Amino acid sequence: MSTHGHVFAVILAGGGGTRLWPKSRTKTPKQFLKLVGQKTMMQLTADRIAKIVPPERIIVVTNQRYKEEVAAQLPEVPAENIIAEPEKKDTALAMLTGSLLAYSKDKDAVVMNAASDHIVEDEAEFIRVMHAACKAAEKRPELVTVGITPTHPSTAFGYIKVGDEIEKIGRHLSVFHVENFTEKPNEATARAFISTGRYFWNANMYVWGAHTLIDAFEQHMPEMWALAKPLIEKTGTSFHKALPAIYKVAESISIDYAISEKADNLVLMPGDFGWNDVGEWKVVYDLGTKDLYGNVVAADNGQTEVLAVNSRNNLIHASDRLVAVVGIEDMIIVDTDEIVMIAPKSRSQDVKKLVERLKEEDKKNYL
Repeated sequence: MSTHGHVFAVILAGGGGTRLWPKSRTKTPKQFLKLVGQKTMMQLTADRIAKIVPPERIIVVTNQRYKEEVAAQLPEVPAENIIAEPEKKDTALAMLTGSLLAYSKDKDAVVMNAASDHIVEDEAEFIRVMHAACKAAEKRPELVTVGITPTHPSTAFGYIKVGDEIEKIGRHLSVFHVENFTEKPNEATARAFISTGRYFWNANMYVWGAHTLIDAFEQHMPEMWALAKPLIEKTGTSFHKALPAIYKVAESISIDYAISEKADNLVLMPGDFGWNDVGEWKVVYDLGTKDLYGNVVAADNGQTEVLAVNSRNNLIHASDRLVAVVGIEDMIIVDTDEIVMIAPKSRSQDVKKLVERLKEEDKKNYL
């Protein structure tokens, strides 16, 4: 498939991933880790996107402390396309800034947004859906979100409810009007949602014409738009130099609250391509290669020193020393230079409570 001439990609690489502590930490957030396979999450994302958009039209929005790391991991992306946010201000400002950089290069820019730490198992289907979403965003002044077809009643994601089908793109891809958003529901609600066939997971996978997004900010976030508007006239170094003044005063708000939940021109295209946000260790286990006993053994450097006797269905993430286990089942063991973390696989979501406790006790050296 050929790439659309006006399509840009904005990869969000701000940081986070507290449920993947102690590998994912402030100095090494999860997008820079090799959690599945021999490449980092960030590199896997860029490889996938590069099949749709050439590297010179890939923009990365990251925190200023990770700018060098992004440049080192993605040498093919031009340095001027790496936006180093002076402070963390959530997804609305990050996505707006990324889209405005694309707009400064091409007034007809169509922007495809992607997270730097998600996994896609069916790449061919992902590419097909994103091409169609780009076509829809190019054709009409609509904000397109690619909603993930749910595979189970997850309580870890927000849900988007769709109404009428607006059009078909090609033979198989439908575009629906969006009715509403629901934050992470409980399991019974999630089950009820899925049974209707009208709910999709919110993966923050947006595609829009840059001018369509500008109109949306003018209408729904006028204060933020007034701050960011001068970026339209700036290119190259002057674009980056203007950011600290904007970030200092801009509101911290997600794109969903700022724009998506207010916009009446939001449409959804379903995506079913084995998407996962790798939000916790159990997911790393599920995606990993199992040995005969169901154990997933991994290491950052690929050299695993693990000795497991009578042990089944565990995730063991080692660093440079030998990890030896006897008679354990369904556990997560993560060994790093400074920290050893052990938890039952079923309590994988609770790892973030350890991070919260460390924050309470002001033990920043472990965060």
